[in-house]
Amino acid sequence: MLKIWMLSLLLLITLIILVGGLTRLTDSGLSITTWELFVGTLPPLSNEKWIDYFNLYKTIPEYNEQNFDMTLSEFKVIFWWEWAHRQLGRLIGLLVLLPIIYFTIRNGLWILKEYLIIFLLVCFQGFIGWYMVSSGLIDRVDVSHYRLSLHLVTAFIILSIVFWKFLKLTNLKENQIIIKLNSLKFFLLLIFLQLIIGAFVSGMDAGKIYNTWPLMGSTYFPNDSNFVEFLNLKVFDNPSIVQFVHRNLAYLIVFIYLYILYSVFKNGNIRLRFPILIIGLSLLFQIFLGIFTILSGVKMFYASLHQINSIIIILSTLYFLYITKYQEINN
Repeated sequence: MLKIWMLSLLLLITLIILVGGLTRLTDSGLSITTWELFVGTLPPLSNEKWIDYFNLYKTIPEYNEQNFDMTLSEFKVIFWWEWAHRQLGRLIGLLVLLPIIYFTIRNGLWILKEYLIIFLLVCFQGFIGWYMVSSGLIDRVDVSHYRLSLHLVTAFIILSIVFWKFLKLTNLKENQIIIKLNSLKFFLLLIFLQLIIGAFVSGMDAGKIYNTWPLMGSTYFPNDSNFVEFLNLKVFDNPSIVQFVHRNLAYLIVFIYLYILYSVFKNGNIRLRFPILIIGLSLLFQIFLGIFTILSGVKMFYASLHQINSIIIILSTLYFLYITKYQEINN
């Protein structure tokens, strides 16, 4: 039962990350301008209610400066994306809270100790979601890319914890796996760092600035910036530099992966080769998706796949880390 619970959560969190990415790509995140923690479960059921929501949207800068010619029909499209995103969040909250209560009563307080962190993080994520949305309601036409990155990374942290607890409920412990974990943990850390930078790219539409590869325009480093800007605390407010960092961090991740791959094949443990190759294939696919996203001018299809594939990279890396965690080194 616990395994089914964790698997259900894993699927729903994956779905909400997908919907959240599409909500961002369709510029739908500011369509609902109030928090509506307990109300708003039902969508507008009358034309008057639709007009009320639309009128609230008309008060924010995104409408007045960017979407001033939007019709009610067009507003409904972006509304549905944000509404669906919020409903999935509510569903996930219930799917965490109710089973925790049930399993704690049935199995004891150890359930609360083991799984309460997931519920707390889900609640925190709901708050961060509104904190992010509120940043785009007054002085800007978009949400803060810093708050967007916090929202995204928190989602991936929740996803990772749920997946790890799911793995602990399985019988996947492996023996005779002789590989040091430090490089793999560093690799996972870099993936999460890349998620943060990727959220910066998305939040500032930085992917639309330089649509060439491998150079950024005609140079390797963007010619509208300079290296001195890295000494500035606001360096990540520069879209060109953010795209530059995102590209080069990907190269570093590939380099670290190749080192891990070499270590796996060097130690001769055949059982590790398939999972490490899965990571490599998903990483290679991610790079191609990133390049296609840039070259296409950030078409939604490539950008969405780029985010979905990051889930595969993280889960496959966590799986690999898990099966090497219970290592018994043979001398």
